[in-house]
Amino acid sequence: MSHVDELAQRTEDEVREHLKAGKLVEGLQHMSPEYLKGIRRILTVSADTELVSAPAYLRAAQHAPALNNFGSAMSIIQDELAHAHIGYRLLGDLGVDMNALIYEREPGAFKYPYAFDVPLDSWYELVLANALYDQAGFVLLSDVHASSTFGPWKRALAKVDKEETFHLRHGRTWVKKLAADPDDKKRLQASLDWMFVLTLEWFGLPDERKRHGIQLEYGFKGKSNDQLRQDWMAEVVPFMTEVGLDVPAHHDGERWVIDCPFPRAFDEEAKRWGDEISWDDVMVRWKARGPMNVDYVNRLQRGYRHA
Repeated sequence: MSHVDELAQRTEDEVREHLKAGKLVEGLQHMSPEYLKGIRRILTVSADTELVSAPAYLRAAQHAPALNNFGSAMSIIQDELAHAHIGYRLLGDLGVDMNALIYEREPGAFKYPYAFDVPLDSWYELVLANALYDQAGFVLLSDVHASSTFGPWKRALAKVDKEETFHLRHGRTWVKKLAADPDDKKRLQASLDWMFVLTLEWFGLPDERKRHGIQLEYGFKGKSNDQLRQDWMAEVVPFMTEVGLDVPAHHDGERWVIDCPFPRAFDEEAKRWGDEISWDDVMVRWKARGPMNVDYVNRLQRGYRHA
């Protein structure tokens, strides 16, 4: 146990009483070892996701139709790196070695949604990533912002939420523009066909497979995986329908229903979905990472390794 870990000496009962009184956790002095472990875990996932989005988006930004569009994409990438910095700085305050975490971990040890391991190869895929992936991130972080009991992160997310709104607006503006042209719409639909279902996976295992006890109790999140998946579909499905794009989901009057096998086998090279599989099979794919994992992490770590 490190010196910092030793500072988190509240008991579980003391932490619960602190939270029950409506107080935020401001630092190690308010944490139990279990709370510290949990907040480190969720911050790592968030920071890793923001960080790896940068090389993913940069790959696609080279296909921007004009220089000013490339500039907009670079502004989004800059925001994502700044958001990652927030997460890693908070982890540093909680006793994590930031250099080791960012630059010395093996690629497979990074914790971010599998979707970013599949390459974005066109401007169509980049703007859809803004409309789909950034919407997923916005749903997740908005929930954390509303529910988080960790004060420093809660305050930092006020800035992040505003910037993510720009990313969503960029994606939706371009999707609407491209969907109005028949040829562009076909290319957009082809990308949406694989990216929509991949983003459904973003929210993790279904509630019957995932226990959220400590996460919800400690306020690391306010909603379950399936509730967050519903919130995402509530934003994405009506918009895609409005611009004339097809997605395999509808509202049955009570909830959003997925109209295709889910989860499914995925051919990551062809970017094509297959037959329905089990969540155990999906977890095997997630843990193996995807085709861009090593490339993206190596790009991020290259300057440090060769300094």
